Amino acid sequence: MSTSIVSRVRLLIAGLVFALAAPSLSVAKPVTPDFVQLAKRLKPSVVNIRTAKNIKPRQRVQLPPNHPQSPFDNFFDDFFGQFYNQMPQQRPRREQTLGTGFIISPDGYILTNNHVVNGADEVMVKLSDGREAKGEIKGTDDKLDLALIKINEKEKLPSAELGDSDRLEVGEWVMAIGNPFGLSQTVTAGIVSAKGRVIGSGPYDDFIQTDASINPGNSGGPLFNAEGKVIGINTAIVAGGQGIGFAIPINMAKGIINQLRDTGKVTRGYLGVQIQAVTPELAKSFNLDADKGALISDVVKDSPADKAGLKAGDIVLEFDGKEIGEYNELPRIVAATPVEKRTRVTVYRDGKRLELPITVAKLKDGEPGAVASDGKESEKLGLTVQELDKRLADRLGIKDSKALVITEVKPGSPAEDAGISAGSIVVEINGQRPDSMEKFNAVVAKVKKGDMVRLLLKRQDSGMYYVAIKAG
Repeated sequence: MSTSIVSRVRLLIAGLVFALAAPSLSVAKPVTPDFVQLAKRLKPSVVNIRTAKNIKPRQRVQLPPNHPQSPFDNFFDDFFGQFYNQMPQQRPRREQTLGTGFIISPDGYILTNNHVVNGADEVMVKLSDGREAKGEIKGTDDKLDLALIKINEKEKLPSAELGDSDRLEVGEWVMAIGNPFGLSQTVTAGIVSAKGRVIGSGPYDDFIQTDASINPGNSGGPLFNAEGKVIGINTAIVAGGQGIGFAIPINMAKGIINQLRDTGKVTRGYLGVQIQAVTPELAKSFNLDADKGALISDVVKDSPADKAGLKAGDIVLEFDGKEIGEYNELPRIVAATPVEKRTRVTVYRDGKRLELPITVAKLKDGEPGAVASDGKESEKLGLTVQELDKRLADRLGIKDSKALVITEVKPGSPAEDAGISAGSIVVEINGQRPDSMEKFNAVVAKVKKGDMVRLLLKRQDSGMYYVAIKAG
């Protein structure tokens, strides 16, 4: 064998050995959960809930003896009285609903949605093995749409393990078990489509969105992760939508389960501020690097925020050690903070970060709060402002006795683009509170074309809010 042939053979062998020894550079594919085993293990912890409500028949209205008489009273009484008496006597009827729940402790505590059991006169719980037990509503929370039910069984019941929804990632596999359309113990699977969804269902919206099939009857059922832990409570669907369902993060429920069990209701923290989102325009007007945080537009007098020194125009960046990215995160964090807890709030004020001590109070039910001038239109902003007098206040329905009010918004102007409407009271302009047209005009005179102008306005129907507009 020639030397050249031997060399080629050696090179070939060396290349083959290297190829066999070299590590694979391909990325490992994610493993699909074993849904068969998950379903077998988890179904016993899921229950079907049937509720019944007694609906009373409509009663004939009886007028009081001193009710003013009309010449038509006797005619209508005679005519409709005969018709009413000929109708079959109405009886009370029972309205039934179906839902889902899941056992969270071996002694029979069950978590579900408040709207599943709200107003029910009877709650029946059906276990996975077919047994039925009468359920007792231990507590409800309409703000989070959660309810806690208790059933009494002699033996220990299989319970679901609660996971950590904060660690959930978009794209993770999830599995729902429920009672859609009365089809008990139905298993569906999908992925987490999004987190932090706000759908307008309540003050603490923070939903997990999933494409796992969720239908009427799934309400109150568990959403499991690939480890078989509950990371959400299925609660909402989009009518006519496919692949869009919403679940309450389990971590939001964890904070109130003990309160529901011990007291039957939920006590939440209260700060006493009105807030709004920090738009890119507002962030620029405040010289803030990023449009994040919660902008305070009003502070309730004598509230915890007022006592802590918070002011309108402060941007809350952190509360109780938690960063505020979106403004609607603040109400959820405050609500979950124990009452009377002394903590710290970090705000952005006048270009600096400021940390203030604050003591959280208890949220109460119902809390979430001159000479006429010809006026002058600011071409830079596209609005007309006047000093308020009694005549103008009466015409606009404004109660304030002394203020500057926007009487006109020029079509196509920066003010109209920003959503400003006539009748709004000017509380601040660029951080200054003008109590006269002279002071307002003095601030506007310093504004150059392209500058961001920040206004704090007050509307009678929605309170105070900030808006930033670009001067033309």
